[in-house]
Formats: sequence, structure tokens, C-alpha cells
Amino acid sequence: MKISAQLLAVCIPLGTTAFMAPQVVKPNFALRSLPAGASASTWDLVPADRIEGQTRKTWEFGDVSKETVQVLVKSGGRPMNTDIQVWIGPDWTPSKIETYSESGDIFPVQALIGTRGKSATVEVRNTSPYEYPIEAACKYAPLPLADIRNAIPKNDPGRYVEGGAVYTVSFDLNAKRVGVLLNTDTRQLNARVELLNGPNNIKQGFEVFTNNGMLNSIYMVFQTAGGGSNTVRVKNLAPLEFPLRAFVAEA
Repeated sequence: MKISAQLLAVCIPLGTTAFMAPQVVKPNFALRSLPAGASASTWDLVPADRIEGQTRKTWEFGDVSKETVQVLVKSGGRPMNTDIQVWIGPDWTPSKIETYSESGDIFPVQALIGTRGKSATVEVRNTSPYEYPIEAACKYAPLPLADIRNAIPKNDPGRYVEGGAVYTVSFDLNAKRVGVLLNTDTRQLNARVELLNGPNNIKQGFEVFTNNGMLNSIYMVFQTAGGGSNTVRVKNLAPLEFPLRAFVAEA
């Protein structure tokens, strides 16, 4: 018994308790969704089209000199469930995003997606019941938003997340906006990104799939919830052989 007690004393450092509070992770790269001096109105795309529940709207993009499309989806405060797809050609869907928001007013969908420099169509489908309409807008992203998906990896290696793994980042109460970029080394990207406020209280979520996470990387912006700890949770839904890189920081 004396030997066991001595070993236990060596293994447990002084001052260690059975339960330790999680530390707030401070990302090492500040993603910037807005140019210096700009306001949140950069994401207030106009005009926005009303989309009733169980209906859809499409936008055509034919300028092959541009590649990044800015998407905004919001509502009058009701929950939102949307399906966003990029179509290239008659039957090719290189990327698809399913979104959930507890309140389309407080937590709007704000994302940048790629068209691979080709003529493309973006579809926003309201998968909620008819009584839950949404407003959506799409356009080519202006600078510097148009370069964010390529510029961020040049400044930060991001976090390597293997298939099936989960990566979480917590932010303090002063954080207003959080930017998240997901990409791969050309392999498929299949992930779920969620904004949590409190223990497993999901305020907003994105489920992303694309067959090429380099050409179709996605950048999304979350409006953080007031009160309590805000956490972004990234889960790689792909098999172990399909890792991704996640770049998460205050925006």
C-alpha cells in the first residue's frame, strides 16, 4: 500500500484536480471576411428573392473570369433548412451544402462557394414546410471576399482533421463573428460544421460535400450567439483516408 501511494503521488502533479475546466482556444490566424473599415452590410446582398417552403430558386453565373460566388440566406426569425447546390453542365453537381439555422434572422447563412471558373448554376432549395419562407441572394463575390478561399491557406497551415475525427474551437463572449474555411488536398470533402452555444446546443449547422475539396473549398461565416460560451465544432464525415484542413478564427 505504501508503494502504491508513492507511485500515485508521482503520477498526479501537485494542484491537479479530477475535473479541469476546458481552455478557450485562441486561433493563430485571424480570418477576415470583411475589408478594413467595412461593415456587416457586405453580406446584405440585394435584391433578395423570397423562396417559399418546399420550393427553390436558381441563379446563373456565366463569367468564366470569376470563380467565387457569395451566398446569403435569411428569414424573419423562423428556423431555416436549406439545400444549396452548384451545377455545372447538364448533370454534374460538384458541391452540395445542407444548412440548418435555429433563427434565420440571428443566424443567417453566409458562405462563399466556387464555380471552378466555369459557367454554373447555383440552386437554393427551401426544404422547410411551406409556412417557413426564406430570402436568398447570390452574386459573384467582390474583392477581397473573392480571394479569401485561396488567401487563407497561404498564411496559416490550418488544423489537420482525419476522417471521422472532431475538431472544436471555443471563443470568448466578445467574439461577434467566426469564419470557417474547409479544404482538402484535392480529395473529397465531406464534413459537418456546427455553431454551439452551451453543451451540445446547436444554433446553426452546415453539412458539406464536394468531390474536390481544393477546387471547391468552402468559407462560411457564423454570427455568434449571445450569452454563454460559443464553440465551433467541425466533424470530418469522410473515411479515415480523406482528411481535411480546417481554418477557424474570429472574423
